[in-house]
Amino acid sequence: MAKLRIGSRGSQLALWQANHVAALLRERGHEISIEIIKTTGDKITEVALSKVGTKGMFTKEIEEALAEQRIDLAVHSLKDLPTELAWEFALGAILPREDARDAFVSQKFSSLTSLPKKARVGTSSLRREAQLRAMRPDLQVLSLRGNVDTRLRKLESGEFEAIILAAAGLKRLGREEMVRERLPLDEMCPAAGQGALAIEVRAADSGTAEAIAFMDDAASRATTSCERALLNGLGGGCQVPIGAHAEFSGEQLVLTAVVASPDGTRVLRERQMDREAKKLGESVAHQLLGKGAQVILDSIYGTAAPAPEQP
Repeated sequence: MAKLRIGSRGSQLALWQANHVAALLRERGHEISIEIIKTTGDKITEVALSKVGTKGMFTKEIEEALAEQRIDLAVHSLKDLPTELAWEFALGAILPREDARDAFVSQKFSSLTSLPKKARVGTSSLRREAQLRAMRPDLQVLSLRGNVDTRLRKLESGEFEAIILAAAGLKRLGREEMVRERLPLDEMCPAAGQGALAIEVRAADSGTAEAIAFMDDAASRATTSCERALLNGLGGGCQVPIGAHAEFSGEQLVLTAVVASPDGTRVLRERQMDREAKKLGESVAHQLLGKGAQVILDSIYGTAAPAPEQP
């Protein structure tokens, strides 16, 4: 069997993801090593992601290692990956998806609605911030950076009354007990690809592609392809206030999407069904643009280049 080198960021969650993939490959008889690669996003930790303005900030250095054949595959949170990969790369596998919802995490309060006025809520994401402001304009929504453990420590130290994190990341780290409420999809639409792990390979490396093909989940690929088609149709990166969530209803896909102004005063929603993932994503993007999404997005792109949000 092949010796395969996995590239990963060094955060606890990223390493959980890399080790999860490594374990599945070792079960197939492969010899696996993991190389930790520090990305731009890992180095810039004190600035809100929406203000950094660096595209692919959690993937660029890992892709460089892949292109230079220092690693054979890269494990990413799918929502970190740009919607269009460079020609030399391919999405070799998308693993079965975890819960895509966002989680309300608090020491003292059981739900978002139970928070008092002017409560401090931390988030790394402009998408979450915009929808939070739409739901609860009375809250103080504050920037929160760092890995999941760092953010939980900031909550525990009293800097915030609550924080919003991806439910999937908390489950993978064994911290599900911290979740007080999973926010409804129709109120807090997740990021495109949230909850899904992706394995990126060199497009010309058929051997590695064959080795990881068993991990590819058809349902996860269909739903996330739909969401990423929507994001691409809106010209959006991952650190813009765009939410997208696709799921199966029988043989059809149902896509729910939202574009919101950062202050939460404008929230555009659209929901459609279709059998074809890419067609559905493009159609919903077209409808949102027709409702005025371009004005909102132009105001964002005028101040910062899109960059991925963290869990």
